[in-house]
Amino acid sequence: MNHCGLLTAKKEPVPLKSIEVELEVRDHVATVVSTLLYENKEDKPLEAVFVFPLPGDAAVCHFSAKIGQTQIVAEVKEKQKAHEEYDDALSSGQQAFLLEESDQSPDIFSLSVGSLPPGESASIRLEYVTELAVQADDGLRFCLPAVLNPRYQPQGSEGGSVQVTSVPASLVPYSLSFSARVSSPHPISKVESKCSLDPLQYLNTEKTQATVKLAAGHKFDRDVELLIYYKDAHQPTAVVEAGQASAKPGTLMGDPVVMLSLYPEFPQAVMSSVVSCGEFVFLIDRSGSMDFPMDNRNQKETRIGSARDTLLLLLKSLPMGCYFNIYSFGSSYQHIFPKSVEYNEKTMEEALKKVEEMGANLGGTEILKPLKHIYSQPCIPSQPRQLFVFTDGEVGNTKEVINLVRDNSGSHRCFSFGIGEGASSALINGLAKEGGGHAQFITGTDRMQPKVMQSLRFALQPAVVDISVTWDLPKAVSVTVLSPPITTIFQGQRSLVYAQLTGQSPEAAEGCVTVKYSLAGHPSQNQLRFSLKPAEDTGLTVHRLGARTLIRSLEMEERERRGQQDGRVKQKVVELSVQSGVSSSFTAFIAVNKSDSKAIQGPLLRRNVPAPRMMTGCCVPGYPSSLYGAPPMGNFMMGRAVSQSLFTQSYDFGAPVIRSVMIGGAVPQSLSTQSYDFAAPVMGSPLPSFGSFDNSFAAAMPKQPRRDPLLQLVSLQKASGCWLLEPALAAALGKTSEEVENPKPSAVNKEVWATILALIWLHGFKSDVQDEWELLAMKAASWLCAQKAPCVTECVEAGNALLGCKVQKDSLGI
Repeated sequence: MNHCGLLTAKKEPVPLKSIEVELEVRDHVATVVSTLLYENKEDKPLEAVFVFPLPGDAAVCHFSAKIGQTQIVAEVKEKQKAHEEYDDALSSGQQAFLLEESDQSPDIFSLSVGSLPPGESASIRLEYVTELAVQADDGLRFCLPAVLNPRYQPQGSEGGSVQVTSVPASLVPYSLSFSARVSSPHPISKVESKCSLDPLQYLNTEKTQATVKLAAGHKFDRDVELLIYYKDAHQPTAVVEAGQASAKPGTLMGDPVVMLSLYPEFPQAVMSSVVSCGEFVFLIDRSGSMDFPMDNRNQKETRIGSARDTLLLLLKSLPMGCYFNIYSFGSSYQHIFPKSVEYNEKTMEEALKKVEEMGANLGGTEILKPLKHIYSQPCIPSQPRQLFVFTDGEVGNTKEVINLVRDNSGSHRCFSFGIGEGASSALINGLAKEGGGHAQFITGTDRMQPKVMQSLRFALQPAVVDISVTWDLPKAVSVTVLSPPITTIFQGQRSLVYAQLTGQSPEAAEGCVTVKYSLAGHPSQNQLRFSLKPAEDTGLTVHRLGARTLIRSLEMEERERRGQQDGRVKQKVVELSVQSGVSSSFTAFIAVNKSDSKAIQGPLLRRNVPAPRMMTGCCVPGYPSSLYGAPPMGNFMMGRAVSQSLFTQSYDFGAPVIRSVMIGGAVPQSLSTQSYDFAAPVMGSPLPSFGSFDNSFAAAMPKQPRRDPLLQLVSLQKASGCWLLEPALAAALGKTSEEVENPKPSAVNKEVWATILALIWLHGFKSDVQDEWELLAMKAASWLCAQKAPCVTECVEAGNALLGCKVQKDSLGI
């Protein structure tokens, strides 16, 4: 049979033709509408199944289908009921549409389009709302996940699986168009992306509204990321949204809901100091996928290589007197020291030698076991534990991992880093949220180092404790807080609070929220006054985000108490999900075309629509799944067998993969559902085939380039903060030993002179990446001040003359 149009690698037609995404950003809240066009060009009816990623904190709030002139709006129902209704509809020859969240990870969804007759098309509309995260440079980050990478599923994890397959990014057989409209009370200064964008178009002279589009020809080799910058942004705000007129007063949807955006400001005197204690535990992903490039356009810098460089900066920036350890994991895990050790020259050098030897050679991605081992270690008195997790996020048991972090949240803070395209936002954000830390994503041409060093600065901030939120409202108004309690606050970072307001208030009434906390022993507070008058034109966005927040908290509570209660928490989630129209792990969207059209006859073919994939080797023909040394008992959620460049993914949706579907009454068993595997995007060019993983793989990879001059200089710094006057330092400064030694003032010792030269070089030549070396420079300056050395001004003048710089002594911090 000759097919025209879009085909898979197996020459089977792809029913999904195009995806159109419209983004509307209002200040820091995004509404996303995706329209998926399906068309059946085969001669038999189809069931198309598409498994795809969404942001982990998205509130999916609308799902509808249009067939011809018929519009069907889906309802939210308990998941098992939705499955039964979908299967019953297909069995009776009706069209049905099912959208559900994975049981294992809230950032994976499955869309089933059932009984699409030959020659017919269907337009699917999916809508969700989400908050935009604040970045280190005050930008707001929106990410449309276009990539679904393999998720490693350790042995013994719960749940069954649904399969989907993947192809290299360049072979994705459908198109994507993307447009965004941005509006804010503050002027929009710029919108950036690693994807190609058409120029930003302002819609008014105040520059508070603008539109931007993705340039044609998106290659699916990366997520679609926008960074939005406002002038004078990030002020504390409150938005009150009126309840739904048709909903009962006293319910979440019937009452007004307020969204508070809090940006606590800390006293400068406290912020200028950093703590000199703490236990710093670094957990590094060394699974096979960490050997892939950070950016497909720069094949030389691998994820694991960037992680090694970042660990160098981290270790040089730690304060003397703290404790530290480094764990790495794949299918198994390792640690450099049996337990955390005191940071000094000897332990730092020992750790750096081990870091230099780290490769991406530990197999799969089993993060649960090393986390359990870390938490089993007793905390060190007066040394607050700070956990830094680096991973490309390809974990199947996301909820198990997040539960474990939450169970141990009282003993540590967790800072997480998602490396590369397709890192699970549910995992990375969940680790930081439940661990009271901060999440960062490193994609494309991003440098890992500045983002990680920002998190280290957060970790070195004095811990904020005794946080409380109090409300002052008119007597007739009561408040029900929907968000979990605020457990952590960082300078410049937003805290969001959602609350339901019950009761009548006078038209001009105001409310006040006070956040109290203790910082380095100093009691502090921030207040926000706001009008109780509902804002216009917000629809039900705030209600849906508030409902999503409460649903996620209840789901977590249900998982913690599983087997210890009678299902009341689950029932509460289902009721809230149905009432608000926001999806949950216990519900699904279901739509059935119940029009009087004729029942669809004939065998129903199943077509799995490909989702883009970024991974290199795993999808290449003949590339064995054992390449990364995954243990036989574990398996990738993308399946074990690789055939004809197809790679099968599995995700748990609480439903069997292949249903035996009767179309228009009884049919012979031989006519029940046929299953076909598709294929989704992979980044990079194919690697050579290997029969098994061995050192030849490492030999085939490109050689690492010569070390960056900054890292060369940093690697020479001692744990105390000083540098030694040695030939290696002279080489790092681009000088000979004689050139460096001769100008030294005679009254100054060699270490002081060397350290001043290193600081001048950093300020003079690397000021553009100051956030990467700022902490280690502060340590060097502190060491210099402690030496009470003579002739410091003379040293700075001589150092500037030697290096050709004009750095002021004051800017060195000495």
